[in-house]
Amino acid sequence: MLVLLLNDHLLKPVWPGFVTGKLSDVAGLVVAPPLVALLCRRRADLAATVLTGALFTLVKTTETGAEAASHAWTYLAGPSRVLADPTDLLALPALALAWWVRGHSLRHPSSARWRVVVTMPLAVLAVTATSGMPLPPSAEAVEVDRGGRIHVQTDGMTALASDDGGSTWSEVSGDRDRRGQSAQCVPGAATRCYQVVQGRMGVEQSDDGGRTWRPAWQLSADDQERVNRRHDRRGELRSMALGVQARPGGHVVVVANGLDGIVVRDTSGTWRHVGWPGAEPAAVDVDREWRVAVFLAACMLFGGAGAGLRRYSRSYTGFALAACLGLLPLLGTGPDFPFVGTEELGLYVIGLLAVLTGTTVCFALAVAGRARPVPAAVGLLTAPLVYASAYLPFAGWAEGTPDSYWLATALAVLLTALVLLASAVAVRNDARRANPYFDGASTSSPT
Repeated sequence: MLVLLLNDHLLKPVWPGFVTGKLSDVAGLVVAPPLVALLCRRRADLAATVLTGALFTLVKTTETGAEAASHAWTYLAGPSRVLADPTDLLALPALALAWWVRGHSLRHPSSARWRVVVTMPLAVLAVTATSGMPLPPSAEAVEVDRGGRIHVQTDGMTALASDDGGSTWSEVSGDRDRRGQSAQCVPGAATRCYQVVQGRMGVEQSDDGGRTWRPAWQLSADDQERVNRRHDRRGELRSMALGVQARPGGHVVVVANGLDGIVVRDTSGTWRHVGWPGAEPAAVDVDREWRVAVFLAACMLFGGAGAGLRRYSRSYTGFALAACLGLLPLLGTGPDFPFVGTEELGLYVIGLLAVLTGTTVCFALAVAGRARPVPAAVGLLTAPLVYASAYLPFAGWAEGTPDSYWLATALAVLLTALVLLASAVAVRNDARRANPYFDGASTSSPT
């Protein structure tokens, strides 16, 4: 029970992934049977254990079971998502541990009452805390009521409401059964109509009652990519519904954009991205670019020391290559550690061993091979520069500067190339000073 509490409240937020996920399943299967037994007759421990295993199997192997568990956890612990993952069945042997613990407690019945009083509330808290990831809200429908209030319905139990034409918003109780409109005309001006663009985020307008349409608001390709990365979606983000309200001086349009919140057109005709009022926008995911930058920096670090070796250059190159290649599966897992099976875990372990072994051996060879200090210093000092030059343009793109992803790519390539060129010149000049007969083809004599 303490493991479950510690894992879900401390370890999962800090290190989410395979290890903490499976540890949560194991601890949960140990704690759950006693809780189920409380709902059954006395001496129903075997039935409780079997029922726990059956329900766990159903949830982890079927989408129907996972969906039912999601609804149950949402009712008990707030908005939650439980995912079907057959690899979690590896935790089923933990039921045997739960059965053994039950048998051990029966041999010490005198303390059973106080154990129940003390541990059961904590056990309930621990199990309900194992509720999967919270579901992000999704704006799905827009409605203008007779009182002039605009409602944006979400897929949860709350909605957004505005009494001033979309300038300010407040949270109210929602109605999940409402169905939004994909097209609507301006009240009192039926020739001006709006409709959402099917399959993507955008709005079209018509000035002839719907006979012809032209774009009214849409995202650029780069803005769409930033939105997709912000919500970790590919091809799923789209405008779902809209509502039109006549206002003094014109009309307003409110668009429900799913996970990205809402967009509002004011009476002046200006479109404004509101998102989720009062909430900080999610960060744009540039993890792929970060991983490339870290890999290049590591290569620069190893390459600097290797360029100044007087001996063992071939051995050093082999172990440096192994360390850099071993880094790939580690970076490929990303910060979320999304393992789903033993193959991915094995690849991670192999990569970790390659990095540790390669780094250790390379350090020993650099010392034994009497690596020249200047190339080693170049590698040490320029590795952070390589990282910055390869990553910072994309970090800027995530914030909108530069606006174009291709421009960010060109900047990253140019800056990284300049750093590498300057490093190569420094290493070459040092080699010439160390060896007047240096011809540029080699910096050391292989052994």
